[in-house]
Amino acid sequence: MPQRPQATPQVDVHDPEGVRLQKLLAAAGVGSRRVCENLIEQGRVEVDGQVVTELGVRIRADQVVHVDGVRVQLDESRVYFAFNKPLGVVTTMSDELGRLNIGDYVGNREQRLFHVGRLDADTEGLLILTNDGDLAHRLQHPRYGVAKKYLAQIAGPVPRDLGKQLREGVELDDGPASVDSFKVVDSMPGKALVEIVLHEGRKHIVRRLLDAVGHPVLTLVRTEVGPVRLGDTKPGKMRPLNKEEVGQLYSAAGL
Repeated sequence: MPQRPQATPQVDVHDPEGVRLQKLLAAAGVGSRRVCENLIEQGRVEVDGQVVTELGVRIRADQVVHVDGVRVQLDESRVYFAFNKPLGVVTTMSDELGRLNIGDYVGNREQRLFHVGRLDADTEGLLILTNDGDLAHRLQHPRYGVAKKYLAQIAGPVPRDLGKQLREGVELDDGPASVDSFKVVDSMPGKALVEIVLHEGRKHIVRRLLDAVGHPVLTLVRTEVGPVRLGDTKPGKMRPLNKEEVGQLYSAAGL
């Protein structure tokens, strides 16, 4: 006789010493208190994997909350920034050789920030900075392969089949690599501006790929990491990520 599947045990997420769920959601920017109450009553809020529909539930800020399947960060001590790394800046928070580094731009902050991934000194563009170590680790892990978009100026002219070649894969000295998409944005005599999207995180991967197909990089800028865009953030400046960007980063990292 087949066994009946066991029901998922109900988890008591209520903490009498905590704060009302709708108040924490409102403080996190999800919406007004009333909007957050409606979301709870409609069964659209989960706490620690448990759907919560009662308005009296109190929780701690370190519990895991999702609204419509998207993680909401309730811990106000967690910070998330998009930083536009300038040319010549090394991707470290300090440098024993005295080179200009990220710490020179953010060292006066009270939070200890991590950089998510790296950019070469001669590559500029988007870096995500955060004090959320779990998220930073996940975003850098090859298993989650968060897409990154680059604008590269390369030696031209660009043959028609270059995109196909890069999508199908190129053999490098440490194994094959490929791009998700390739597009020519602009062409000039002797050079071209191209857009590349890839999940790869190996060192110098964009430069190595383009060099391998005979179109070495002249300049390189990272413009997107997952859902986060560089936008009009000036070199050396950073902006806080909004709650949608943070939630989408959590989704991309499987959190």
